[in-house]
Amino acid sequence: MTRIIAGTARGTRLDVPGAGTRPTSDRVRESLFGALESLDAIAGARVLDLYAGSGALGLEALSRGARSADLVERNRQAAAVVRRNVAAVTKASGAASAQVQEATVRAFLGRATGPYDLVFTDPPYDIDDEAMDGDLAALAPLLSDDAVVVVERARRSPTPDFTAAGLRVFREKTYGDTTLWWAEPDRDEPASAAVQPETESQSR
Repeated sequence: MTRIIAGTARGTRLDVPGAGTRPTSDRVRESLFGALESLDAIAGARVLDLYAGSGALGLEALSRGARSADLVERNRQAAAVVRRNVAAVTKASGAASAQVQEATVRAFLGRATGPYDLVFTDPPYDIDDEAMDGDLAALAPLLSDDAVVVVERARRSPTPDFTAAGLRVFREKTYGDTTLWWAEPDRDEPASAAVQPETESQSR
């Protein structure tokens, strides 16, 4: 069962599509959002959730004080689930602005205006490297100067080509079979922090 972990919609149950999506575990979400809050990256942010699935990442950000969220999901059944989850979170929080974008990621990025302050991209494990790198390249012009981009992939997947997209990784952490990368626009300044790959056992 997936629920909103914290914020104004804390405890709200989220539906999960029956197939074709891979929800981020509650434990990984809790660690991820703790790190984002320490960076002051959520409050007032304009959020983009690519390959939204259930929409849990974007909606968690809204519950914790983000200003708005675009939730991009091309699968029609999954998009319907996201809409139900948006309604539940909006009812529980009494606020928040979320739009479900039923489109491919590349099509949406081609028409979006931005700027986005916080981006989650959690593509299917079988997405090829070229498609992943193309997504990041299309996303880069839509980012605010201080944006944070979080990419989630299988641990066995190669590191996306952040440099070609004008992004710089400042944190990397592995949770069992999942790796998260935190990146920011490369402004030819010192990174927010040196990249220190971390590993957390799934057995805890």
